[in-house]
Amino acid sequence: MTVLDEAPPARQGTTLLSLRGTTKRFGAVRALTDVDLDVAAGEVVALVGDNGAGKSTLVKVMSGAGPAEAGTIEFDGTAVSIPTPGAAQALGIATVFQDLALCDNLDVVSNLFLGSETVNGLVLDEVDMERRSWTLLRELSAKIPSVRTRVAGLSGGQRQVVAIARSLLGNPKIVMLDEPTAALGVAQTAQVLNLIERLRERGLGVVLISHNLADVLAVADRIVVLRLGRNAGEFRVGEATQNDIVAAITGSSDNAVTERAARKAPPSPSDTDDPENTGQETAQ
Repeated sequence: MTVLDEAPPARQGTTLLSLRGTTKRFGAVRALTDVDLDVAAGEVVALVGDNGAGKSTLVKVMSGAGPAEAGTIEFDGTAVSIPTPGAAQALGIATVFQDLALCDNLDVVSNLFLGSETVNGLVLDEVDMERRSWTLLRELSAKIPSVRTRVAGLSGGQRQVVAIARSLLGNPKIVMLDEPTAALGVAQTAQVLNLIERLRERGLGVVLISHNLADVLAVADRIVVLRLGRNAGEFRVGEATQNDIVAAITGSSDNAVTERAARKAPPSPSDTDDPENTGQETAQ
């Protein structure tokens, strides 16, 4: 049995997490207002929006770091509450925040098992932890030179891999990644995006928060847009252009989905048959 197969994955396409009417205030400021979100097994859902759109606040709601004031949450079809990060982890929701929270002075093994070390009697079972670390990283096709390398000596992409791998040791069903490719080079970004593909293949639900639409379009199945703390659009990748997504993010159209549908609609008979629309009125 492999490290990632200790818990059976959910059936592909099954809705794992469903938020309805999520509302969150900070004093007089409404950070979220009636936000809805669904995440299915084997699906990468990208959460996009401008600064201040409410993305980080929604991640905190789902991770238990900042519970919502109103709204409902269902996990695996059961109504739940997520008051603390521990409650989120117990449900099977893992979060990799942008700062990664790695210890630079420790090696890869120590970071992966930090706080959940395995013991043999009264001493740490270093052999078992190293074996499990190698197994996990190989399953993720991670390019780490040695699990005994200090994290301070790893590249940005490799550090992201370690942070994501650590979140998987609890066998989550959903992994949330907050700006995983921020400040990474081309090769390192490709490494992280490949890892996201591996998570989807494992049947996990992935929530990707990113400002980089190129990365989003490369790996996401569905894109949810937030604007000013509200749902501003939802798109299936392949059915929307980058301009449609940008329009929803910036609010340049009231409804980007409706606008796209209007462009694709055939002209009405009044537009083609009415002589007034053929330029005759101008000629007069």
